[in-house]
Amino acid sequence: MTSIVQPTASPSNWEDPHLSRQPNPDQLDNIKAQLDLILLALEAIANLSSEAMLQAASELNLESMISDRVSLWRLRQSSPLRKGQGGRKKLDVDEARALTLIICHLAKQQNELIRRAVALLEQLTEQNREPHQAALLGNYLDTFHNTYQERMEHGEMASTDDLTHLALKLLIDLLFYGSPQGVRRLWLTLLDRSLPNPPN
Repeated sequence: MTSIVQPTASPSNWEDPHLSRQPNPDQLDNIKAQLDLILLALEAIANLSSEAMLQAASELNLESMISDRVSLWRLRQSSPLRKGQGGRKKLDVDEARALTLIICHLAKQQNELIRRAVALLEQLTEQNREPHQAALLGNYLDTFHNTYQERMEHGEMASTDDLTHLALKLLIDLLFYGSPQGVRRLWLTLLDRSLPNPPN
């Protein structure tokens, strides 16, 4: 079976014309925030560590961009949603693509767990029950809420309902990012969601 993300894939040379679309600098700011939130969701559902993300970078031959915990932290800290001024505020297109490859690689590895969580969510929704009533979803939501509030600039002010909605949406998105077309789907989603809203 062909891997979703080939180890030789280069974030600077994607052949699919859709993947070669270049975000503008304003879009990159939004993309930084989106990538960090998706990684946060992956951390929360699968209890992933920085080491797991670095291992994925190694497997994908992306060590030149993400070689250690500091470089990974600086990339994630570039999100405009993050607390603190210690991170680098610039994220270039190749780095954004590298994080896209890593996310899809990890989502593929955790596909069974993510699929089980989404199936539970669908089941509870049909029964008009709260997601917290399933242990897997409850643990995911608690971890997501706590991590978001700890790391994000205005995390303490975010409502529980808003964070729950965001966490569940990201969980469902992860199911698609772990699919055979995951890299293409995620990159196009990042570009589309980072477009400015049209004027009224």
